[in-house]
Amino acid sequence: MKTQKNISPDREVPPRRRFLRTSLVGGVSAAVLPALASARELAPQANLAVGVRPFELDEATVADLQVALASGKFTARSLTEKYLARIEEIDRSRPGVNSVIEINPEALAIAEALDGERKSKGARGPLHGIPVLIKDNIDTADRMQTTAGSLALMGSRPTRDASVAQKLREAGAVILGKTNLSEWANIRSSHATSGWSGRGGLTKNPYALDRNPCGSSSGSGAAVAANLCMIAVGTETDGSVVCPASANGIVGIKPTLGLVSRAGIIPIAHSQDTAGAMARTVRDAAIVLAALAGVDPRDTATAESSGKAPHEYTKSLDPEGLRGARLGVARKYFGFSDAVDALMEDLIGEMKKHGAVIVDPTDLESYGKFDDTENTVLLYELKTDLNAYLANRTGAPASLKELIDFNQRNKNKEMPYFGQDLFIKAEAKGPLTSKEYLDALEANHRLTRKEGIDGVMDKFQLDAILAPTGGPAWITDLANGDHSTGGSSNAAAVAGYPDITVPAGFVFGLPVGISFFGRAWSEPTLFKIAYAFEQMTKARKAPQFLPTVKL
Repeated sequence: MKTQKNISPDREVPPRRRFLRTSLVGGVSAAVLPALASARELAPQANLAVGVRPFELDEATVADLQVALASGKFTARSLTEKYLARIEEIDRSRPGVNSVIEINPEALAIAEALDGERKSKGARGPLHGIPVLIKDNIDTADRMQTTAGSLALMGSRPTRDASVAQKLREAGAVILGKTNLSEWANIRSSHATSGWSGRGGLTKNPYALDRNPCGSSSGSGAAVAANLCMIAVGTETDGSVVCPASANGIVGIKPTLGLVSRAGIIPIAHSQDTAGAMARTVRDAAIVLAALAGVDPRDTATAESSGKAPHEYTKSLDPEGLRGARLGVARKYFGFSDAVDALMEDLIGEMKKHGAVIVDPTDLESYGKFDDTENTVLLYELKTDLNAYLANRTGAPASLKELIDFNQRNKNKEMPYFGQDLFIKAEAKGPLTSKEYLDALEANHRLTRKEGIDGVMDKFQLDAILAPTGGPAWITDLANGDHSTGGSSNAAAVAGYPDITVPAGFVFGLPVGISFFGRAWSEPTLFKIAYAFEQMTKARKAPQFLPTVKL
């Protein structure tokens, strides 16, 4: 769930960024704005790669499918069959995106049952009969595995659905299967390659197959981008929803911590972990988040969300949502790419034309001051939280120590490209009563909240803060690990505050996103701004599955 590196032009990459060296390859590009020459020059061509056929459901929305289901044009079963066939055609065969780690053997039966229910009782809601994919660190008590991409958990099945999976089932969604991820949500090694797991192999970016999909929700991002499902669920500790969303040209929202239950999700750190929605449009992401949100007695953090989770986030969507919105520009998250910076300036200018009040700069006073403390907290919580989770998984390593031993015994399969230095560092940490941990956690919350996001928003009376989500996807390099350059996820991640990324355009034919983040529980405001931005740019373009991009 962790995947981000931020690099300031005038300072060395801090340990945490090396520690999670995958991530928000930064950038936003105004390349799709029709008025901009750069957009026309850098946007990808429409032709698909040789051998890839057009797909009947390409770029369909939840609303499109509900109309088709209501009219009888499609059934939940026929939709499921179409998506399963497309997965077989382009994910498992050439071009081989490899985003889906496992198909749900019960998907067609679930779809048929939902068709019967629609006829007898009507639809449960907007997700009734809609095919979705979920990340392979989300428990399902069915015939599928839940492994976090690790061979260590193969054959050990959870006895209960994660609350996220349960909510999707209750909403009437058809869980098609599970997506590949960066193994153990990218927390095993500081030299990892995003999108690779021992169980699932390497996921590829559907825009250019030699490029990285970013981690750790790499499979979820690539699958949605490639139209292998309608929507997907990812998880984030720092950047792992917004980074793959940006790199794969889709919408991703990392919600306020406690809005969505983490019960039954393989953890990294309870002070930052959350599930999030990934979709091709802001409206679809809003629909998914509403279905996932709510108080859950299995996760005490959700108690704070009582009364703060709207039943329908879609009510916040306003094509004029930029008008009068006060948006702060977090300039210290810029500077890692001249092309990204130039395109961001174009976007900021367009937002001004659409009525946004741009306050520039509005940098966090604490920028760069919580990198080390974040690392400390994650290592302590990883040991405690993962031990607690593994204690309830029969037939699997019962602790982080046993997991480390398993990896060592099976290093040829589990560690052919990178090791487990972060696991080893976490195992060396003490309990959560340790002064080092408590001091670091206090610093994290103070520096990212009062002296961070809340502080700057109060000072400038902002509705949201904007920054490049990351840059264009880097070339995958199993020998050396990730080559990400920059990103903006860390403040919202450490604070536990919401962060939404929206497709912003293309840099050299590769998609990049723009992030809007803000105070706790400000999802309605962020959706309003993000939707208006999306309608202004119409930046989303389907991938071509090219072997590489011509620079």
